[in-house]
Amino acid sequence: MNPSVDLNNISKKKQHYPVTERLQRYLRDYDREAPLAITYQDLLHFTDTYPLYDRWGQDTLWQTVVYDQSQMHEIYEGLTRIYVQLKSGGNESLMEQLSVQRVDYCTFGNSNPFRIRIVNLLNDNYDYFYFKKADASRIYGLELEHVLSPNRINYLVHGASLIEEHIAGIPGDEFIKHYLSRPNLNRVRLAKEFVKFNERCFALLLGDMRSYNYVVVVTPDFEEEQYRVRPIDFDQQSYEGRKTMYLPQFFKDNNPIVALCTQLLHPETMKQYQNEERTLLFRRIRAARYRLKDLVDCMRKDTISSQEKVTQLREELARHHKVEEFRHCHSMGDLVRLQLKLMVRHL
Repeated sequence: MNPSVDLNNISKKKQHYPVTERLQRYLRDYDREAPLAITYQDLLHFTDTYPLYDRWGQDTLWQTVVYDQSQMHEIYEGLTRIYVQLKSGGNESLMEQLSVQRVDYCTFGNSNPFRIRIVNLLNDNYDYFYFKKADASRIYGLELEHVLSPNRINYLVHGASLIEEHIAGIPGDEFIKHYLSRPNLNRVRLAKEFVKFNERCFALLLGDMRSYNYVVVVTPDFEEEQYRVRPIDFDQQSYEGRKTMYLPQFFKDNNPIVALCTQLLHPETMKQYQNEERTLLFRRIRAARYRLKDLVDCMRKDTISSQEKVTQLREELARHHKVEEFRHCHSMGDLVRLQLKLMVRHL
Protein backbone atom coordinates (compact mmCIF):
# COMPACT_ATOMS: atom_id res chain seq x y z
CA MET A 1 0.00 0.00 0.00
CA ASN A 2 1.35 3.44 -0.94
CA PRO A 3 -0.34 6.29 0.98
CA SER A 4 0.96 8.87 -1.49
CA VAL A 5 -0.90 7.35 -4.45
CA ASP A 6 -4.13 9.08 -5.53
CA LEU A 7 -5.32 7.30 -8.65
CA ASN A 8 -9.07 7.53 -8.13
CA ASN A 9 -11.04 10.58 -9.13
CA ILE A 10 -14.76 10.37 -9.83
CA SER A 11 -15.98 13.42 -11.72
CA LYS A 12 -19.37 12.22 -12.95
CA LYS A 13 -22.40 10.69 -11.29
CA LYS A 14 -22.97 7.02 -11.95
CA GLN A 15 -25.57 6.09 -14.54
CA HIS A 16 -28.77 4.63 -13.14
CA TYR A 17 -29.69 1.08 -14.20
CA PRO A 18 -33.27 -0.17 -13.82
CA VAL A 19 -34.22 -3.45 -12.17
CA THR A 20 -34.82 -6.08 -14.84
CA GLU A 21 -37.50 -8.76 -14.77
CA ARG A 22 -34.84 -11.41 -14.12
CA LEU A 23 -33.52 -9.50 -11.10
CA GLN A 24 -37.08 -8.99 -9.87
CA ARG A 25 -37.57 -12.76 -9.90
CA TYR A 26 -34.39 -13.23 -7.88
CA LEU A 27 -35.55 -10.65 -5.33
CA ARG A 28 -38.93 -12.34 -5.09
CA ASP A 29 -37.38 -15.79 -4.63
CA TYR A 30 -35.22 -14.57 -1.75
CA ASP A 31 -37.85 -12.43 0.02
CA ARG A 32 -36.37 -9.08 -0.94
CA GLU A 33 -39.42 -7.86 -2.85
CA ALA A 34 -42.46 -6.56 -0.96
CA PRO A 35 -45.35 -4.17 -1.68
CA LEU A 36 -44.83 -0.74 -0.15
CA ALA A 37 -47.41 1.71 1.20
CA ILE A 38 -45.83 4.63 -0.69
CA THR A 39 -43.19 5.00 -3.39
CA TYR A 40 -40.01 6.99 -3.87
CA GLN A 41 -41.89 9.29 -6.24
CA ASP A 42 -44.42 10.11 -3.49
CA LEU A 43 -41.64 11.46 -1.28
CA LEU A 44 -40.56 13.89 -3.99
CA HIS A 45 -43.76 15.92 -3.55
CA PHE A 46 -42.37 18.09 -0.75
CA THR A 47 -43.20 21.80 -0.70
CA ASP A 48 -40.17 23.25 1.07
CA THR A 49 -36.70 22.39 2.40
CA TYR A 50 -34.19 23.78 4.88
CA PRO A 51 -30.54 22.79 5.40
CA LEU A 52 -29.62 20.28 8.09
CA TYR A 53 -26.55 21.09 10.21
CA ASP A 54 -24.56 18.75 12.42
CA ARG A 55 -23.74 19.33 16.09
CA TRP A 56 -20.70 21.41 15.10
CA GLY A 57 -22.80 23.71 12.91
CA GLN A 58 -21.49 22.30 9.63
CA ASP A 59 -23.74 21.77 6.63
CA THR A 60 -24.40 18.02 6.28
CA LEU A 61 -25.48 18.36 2.61
CA TRP A 62 -28.83 16.90 3.69
CA GLN A 63 -32.00 18.98 3.51
CA THR A 64 -34.98 18.46 5.81
CA VAL A 65 -38.13 18.42 3.68
CA VAL A 66 -41.59 19.77 4.47
CA TYR A 67 -44.83 18.36 3.07
CA ASP A 68 -48.18 20.00 2.61
CA GLN A 69 -50.53 19.28 5.50
CA SER A 70 -52.95 17.52 3.15
CA GLN A 71 -50.22 14.99 2.21
CA MET A 72 -48.14 14.75 5.36
CA HIS A 73 -50.39 12.37 7.32
CA GLU A 74 -50.59 9.86 4.45
CA ILE A 75 -46.83 10.04 3.78
CA TYR A 76 -45.84 9.73 7.45
CA GLU A 77 -48.23 6.84 8.02
CA GLY A 78 -46.86 5.09 4.93
CA LEU A 79 -43.28 5.57 6.14
CA THR A 80 -44.13 4.19 9.57
CA ARG A 81 -45.79 1.18 7.96
CA ILE A 82 -42.70 0.55 5.81
CA TYR A 83 -40.40 0.79 8.83
CA VAL A 84 -42.46 -1.85 10.65
CA GLN A 85 -42.41 -3.97 7.49
CA LEU A 86 -38.62 -3.71 7.30
CA LYS A 87 -37.97 -4.34 10.98
CA SER A 88 -40.82 -6.53 12.19
CA GLY A 89 -42.23 -8.25 9.14
CA GLY A 90 -45.29 -5.98 9.01
CA ASN A 91 -46.60 -6.35 12.57
CA GLU A 92 -48.82 -3.24 12.49
CA SER A 93 -49.70 -3.44 16.18
CA LEU A 94 -46.35 -1.70 16.75
CA MET A 95 -47.27 1.34 14.67
CA GLU A 96 -49.08 3.14 17.49
CA GLN A 97 -45.86 3.70 19.41
CA LEU A 98 -43.86 4.93 16.41
CA SER A 99 -43.76 8.33 14.75
CA VAL A 100 -41.86 9.96 11.90
CA GLN A 101 -39.81 12.77 13.42
CA ARG A 102 -38.01 14.02 10.32
CA VAL A 103 -37.51 13.33 6.61
CA ASP A 104 -34.19 14.42 5.08
CA TYR A 105 -33.24 14.50 1.40
CA CYS A 106 -29.78 14.38 -0.18
CA THR A 107 -29.04 15.60 -3.71
CA PHE A 108 -25.33 14.77 -3.31
CA GLY A 109 -25.49 10.97 -3.68
CA ASN A 110 -26.11 8.98 -6.84
CA SER A 111 -29.35 7.53 -5.48
CA ASN A 112 -30.72 10.87 -4.15
CA PRO A 113 -31.78 9.18 -0.92
CA PHE A 114 -34.35 10.15 1.65
CA ARG A 115 -33.38 9.46 5.26
CA ILE A 116 -36.29 8.92 7.63
CA ARG A 117 -35.92 9.38 11.37
CA ILE A 118 -38.38 7.23 13.34
CA VAL A 119 -38.89 7.77 17.07
CA ASN A 120 -40.43 5.44 19.65
CA LEU A 121 -42.96 7.55 21.57
CA LEU A 122 -42.66 5.39 24.70
CA ASN A 123 -38.95 5.99 25.31
CA ASP A 124 -37.83 8.63 22.75
CA ASN A 125 -35.38 6.17 21.19
CA TYR A 126 -34.89 6.81 17.49
CA ASP A 127 -33.74 4.92 14.41
CA TYR A 128 -33.24 5.65 10.72
CA PHE A 129 -33.98 4.00 7.42
CA TYR A 130 -33.45 5.08 3.83
CA PHE A 131 -35.74 5.44 0.83
CA LYS A 132 -33.89 5.40 -2.52
CA LYS A 133 -34.36 4.95 -6.24
CA ALA A 134 -33.91 1.26 -7.01
CA ASP A 135 -30.70 0.81 -9.00
CA ALA A 136 -29.66 -2.62 -10.27
CA SER A 137 -25.92 -2.31 -9.59
CA ARG A 138 -26.61 -1.07 -6.06
CA ILE A 139 -28.90 -4.03 -5.40
CA TYR A 140 -26.23 -6.45 -6.62
CA GLY A 141 -23.83 -4.76 -4.20
CA LEU A 142 -26.24 -5.16 -1.30
CA GLU A 143 -26.78 -8.84 -2.10
CA LEU A 144 -23.08 -9.65 -2.53
CA GLU A 145 -22.35 -7.93 0.78
CA HIS A 146 -25.10 -9.90 2.49
CA VAL A 147 -24.03 -13.26 1.08
CA LEU A 148 -20.23 -12.99 1.07
CA SER A 149 -19.24 -10.57 3.84
CA PRO A 150 -19.44 -10.94 7.63
CA ASN A 151 -22.24 -8.33 7.59
CA ARG A 152 -25.97 -8.86 7.14
CA ILE A 153 -27.95 -6.39 5.03
CA ASN A 154 -31.66 -5.69 5.50
CA TYR A 155 -33.48 -4.11 2.55
CA LEU A 156 -36.69 -4.29 0.49
CA VAL A 157 -37.42 -3.52 -3.16
CA HIS A 158 -40.67 -2.72 -4.93
CA GLY A 159 -40.75 -1.38 -8.47
CA ALA A 160 -38.49 1.66 -8.64
CA SER A 161 -38.23 2.03 -4.84
CA LEU A 162 -35.52 0.67 -2.55
CA ILE A 163 -35.72 0.61 1.26
CA GLU A 164 -32.51 0.14 3.27
CA GLU A 165 -31.91 -0.34 6.95
CA HIS A 166 -29.52 2.10 8.62
CA ILE A 167 -26.01 0.68 9.08
CA ALA A 168 -24.67 1.84 12.43
CA GLY A 169 -21.06 2.89 12.87
CA ILE A 170 -18.70 5.85 12.85
CA PRO A 171 -18.40 7.29 9.32
CA GLY A 172 -14.87 6.75 8.03
CA ASP A 173 -14.14 10.45 7.52
CA GLU A 174 -15.31 11.23 11.06
CA PHE A 175 -13.28 8.33 12.44
CA ILE A 176 -10.11 9.55 10.72
CA LYS A 177 -10.70 13.11 11.91
CA HIS A 178 -11.79 12.53 15.51
CA TYR A 179 -10.79 8.99 16.57
CA LEU A 180 -7.54 8.10 14.83
CA SER A 181 -5.45 10.13 17.29
CA ARG A 182 -7.06 8.70 20.44
CA PRO A 183 -4.41 7.33 22.81
CA ASN A 184 -6.40 4.16 23.53
CA LEU A 185 -6.90 3.28 19.86
CA ASN A 186 -5.47 -0.14 19.00
CA ARG A 187 -3.80 0.88 15.76
CA VAL A 188 -2.59 -2.59 14.84
CA ARG A 189 -6.09 -4.06 15.07
CA LEU A 190 -7.49 -1.19 13.00
CA ALA A 191 -4.77 -1.67 10.36
CA LYS A 192 -5.49 -5.40 10.23
CA GLU A 193 -9.19 -4.77 9.66
CA PHE A 194 -8.54 -2.23 6.92
CA VAL A 195 -6.30 -4.72 5.07
CA LYS A 196 -9.11 -7.30 5.25
CA PHE A 197 -11.69 -4.71 4.17
CA ASN A 198 -9.48 -3.77 1.22
CA GLU A 199 -9.21 -7.43 0.21
CA ARG A 200 -12.95 -8.00 0.51
CA CYS A 201 -13.87 -4.98 -1.62
CA PHE A 202 -11.49 -6.10 -4.37
CA ALA A 203 -12.80 -9.66 -4.32
CA LEU A 204 -16.42 -8.50 -4.66
CA LEU A 205 -15.52 -5.64 -7.05
CA LEU A 206 -17.18 -3.08 -4.78
CA GLY A 207 -15.87 0.34 -5.75
CA ASP A 208 -15.66 3.91 -4.46
CA MET A 209 -14.83 3.23 -0.83
CA ARG A 210 -13.88 6.78 -0.05
CA SER A 211 -13.85 7.51 3.68
CA TYR A 212 -17.47 8.72 3.81
CA ASN A 213 -18.74 5.57 2.07
CA TYR A 214 -17.90 3.17 4.91
CA VAL A 215 -18.21 3.10 8.68
CA VAL A 216 -15.96 1.81 11.44
CA VAL A 217 -17.79 -0.32 14.02
CA VAL A 218 -16.05 -0.27 17.40
CA THR A 219 -16.77 -3.17 19.78
CA PRO A 220 -15.41 -3.13 23.35
CA ASP A 221 -13.65 -6.39 24.14
CA PHE A 222 -12.31 -7.84 27.38
CA GLU A 223 -8.93 -6.60 26.19
CA GLU A 224 -9.13 -3.22 24.47
CA GLU A 225 -11.36 -2.82 21.39
CA GLN A 226 -12.17 -4.68 18.20
CA TYR A 227 -12.92 -2.93 14.88
CA ARG A 228 -14.81 -3.76 11.74
CA VAL A 229 -14.88 -1.66 8.59
CA ARG A 230 -18.06 -2.10 6.58
CA PRO A 231 -19.39 -0.34 3.48
CA ILE A 232 -22.56 1.73 3.58
CA ASP A 233 -22.68 2.81 -0.08
CA PHE A 234 -23.08 0.25 -2.86
CA ASP A 235 -23.68 2.56 -5.84
CA GLN A 236 -20.36 1.62 -7.41
CA GLN A 237 -20.78 -2.14 -7.41
CA SER A 238 -18.95 -3.39 -10.51
CA TYR A 239 -19.37 -0.12 -12.36
CA GLU A 240 -16.00 1.56 -12.90
CA GLY A 241 -13.36 0.43 -15.38
CA ARG A 242 -10.25 1.16 -13.31
CA LYS A 243 -9.01 -1.67 -11.11
CA THR A 244 -7.85 0.77 -8.43
CA MET A 245 -11.44 1.93 -7.94
CA TYR A 246 -12.06 -1.39 -6.16
CA LEU A 247 -9.12 -0.99 -3.77
CA PRO A 248 -9.83 1.40 -0.86
CA GLN A 249 -6.08 1.79 -0.33
CA PHE A 250 -5.87 4.02 -3.42
CA PHE A 251 -8.33 6.69 -2.25
CA LYS A 252 -6.65 9.81 -0.94
CA ASP A 253 -9.27 10.11 1.83
CA ASN A 254 -7.95 6.87 3.32
CA ASN A 255 -4.27 7.87 3.40
CA PRO A 256 -4.07 8.23 7.21
CA ILE A 257 -5.27 4.63 7.72
CA VAL A 258 -3.16 3.35 4.84
CA ALA A 259 -0.15 4.97 6.51
CA LEU A 260 -0.92 2.98 9.68
CA CYS A 261 -0.96 -0.23 7.65
CA THR A 262 2.42 0.44 6.04
CA GLN A 263 4.00 1.60 9.32
CA LEU A 264 2.68 -1.11 11.62
CA LEU A 265 2.28 -4.22 9.47
CA HIS A 266 5.07 -6.23 7.91
CA PRO A 267 4.35 -7.26 4.27
CA GLU A 268 4.21 -10.91 5.33
CA THR A 269 1.68 -10.01 8.02
CA MET A 270 -0.46 -8.25 5.41
CA LYS A 271 -0.36 -11.38 3.29
CA GLN A 272 -1.49 -13.40 6.30
CA TYR A 273 -4.51 -11.14 6.85
CA GLN A 274 -5.36 -11.21 3.13
CA ASN A 275 -5.23 -15.01 3.21
CA GLU A 276 -7.45 -15.07 6.30
CA GLU A 277 -10.06 -12.98 4.50
CA ARG A 278 -9.91 -15.14 1.37
CA THR A 279 -10.36 -18.25 3.52
CA LEU A 280 -13.49 -16.78 5.11
CA LEU A 281 -14.72 -15.75 1.67
CA PHE A 282 -14.22 -19.29 0.38
CA ARG A 283 -16.26 -20.71 3.28
CA ARG A 284 -19.09 -18.25 2.65
CA ILE A 285 -19.09 -19.13 -1.04
CA ARG A 286 -19.40 -22.83 -0.14
CA ALA A 287 -22.16 -22.18 2.40
CA ALA A 288 -24.24 -19.99 0.05
CA ARG A 289 -23.26 -21.51 -3.29
CA TYR A 290 -26.82 -21.98 -4.63
CA ARG A 291 -27.98 -18.48 -3.76
CA LEU A 292 -24.71 -17.03 -5.03
CA LYS A 293 -25.04 -18.92 -8.31
CA ASP A 294 -28.57 -17.55 -8.80
CA LEU A 295 -27.33 -14.03 -8.09
CA VAL A 296 -24.26 -14.16 -10.33
CA ASP A 297 -26.16 -15.86 -13.16
CA CYS A 298 -28.63 -12.97 -13.02
CA MET A 299 -25.82 -10.44 -12.87
CA ARG A 300 -24.01 -11.95 -15.86
CA LYS A 301 -27.03 -11.32 -18.10
CA ASP A 302 -27.62 -7.79 -16.79
CA THR A 303 -26.18 -4.44 -17.89
CA ILE A 304 -24.84 -2.46 -14.94
CA SER A 305 -22.02 -0.55 -16.63
CA SER A 306 -20.93 0.61 -20.06
CA GLN A 307 -19.17 -1.77 -22.43
CA GLU A 308 -16.19 0.59 -22.42
CA LYS A 309 -15.78 0.17 -18.65
CA VAL A 310 -16.24 -3.61 -18.89
CA THR A 311 -13.49 -3.78 -21.51
CA GLN A 312 -11.13 -1.61 -19.46
CA LEU A 313 -11.68 -3.58 -16.25
CA ARG A 314 -11.27 -6.98 -17.89
CA GLU A 315 -7.95 -5.86 -19.38
CA GLU A 316 -6.68 -4.54 -16.05
CA LEU A 317 -7.78 -7.66 -14.17
CA ALA A 318 -6.20 -9.88 -16.83
CA ARG A 319 -2.89 -8.10 -16.32
CA HIS A 320 -3.24 -8.12 -12.53
CA HIS A 321 -3.98 -11.85 -12.25
CA LYS A 322 -2.01 -12.81 -15.37
CA VAL A 323 -5.07 -14.76 -16.53
CA GLU A 324 -6.18 -14.54 -20.16
CA GLU A 325 -9.66 -15.83 -19.30
CA PHE A 326 -10.68 -12.32 -18.19
CA ARG A 327 -10.45 -11.16 -21.78
CA HIS A 328 -13.33 -13.51 -22.65
CA CYS A 329 -15.70 -11.83 -20.13
CA HIS A 330 -18.53 -9.83 -21.67
CA SER A 331 -20.26 -8.33 -18.63
CA MET A 332 -19.53 -7.13 -15.12
CA GLY A 333 -21.24 -10.28 -13.84
CA ASP A 334 -18.75 -12.39 -15.80
CA LEU A 335 -15.90 -10.44 -14.19
CA VAL A 336 -17.30 -10.86 -10.67
CA ARG A 337 -17.68 -14.60 -11.20
CA LEU A 338 -14.09 -15.05 -12.41
CA GLN A 339 -12.70 -12.64 -9.83
CA LEU A 340 -14.26 -14.61 -6.96
CA LYS A 341 -13.02 -17.86 -8.45
CA LEU A 342 -9.44 -16.62 -8.71
CA MET A 343 -9.32 -14.92 -5.33
CA VAL A 344 -9.90 -18.23 -3.55
CA ARG A 345 -8.31 -20.63 -6.05
CA HIS A 346 -5.18 -21.40 -3.97
CA LEU A 347 -7.07 -22.26 -0.77
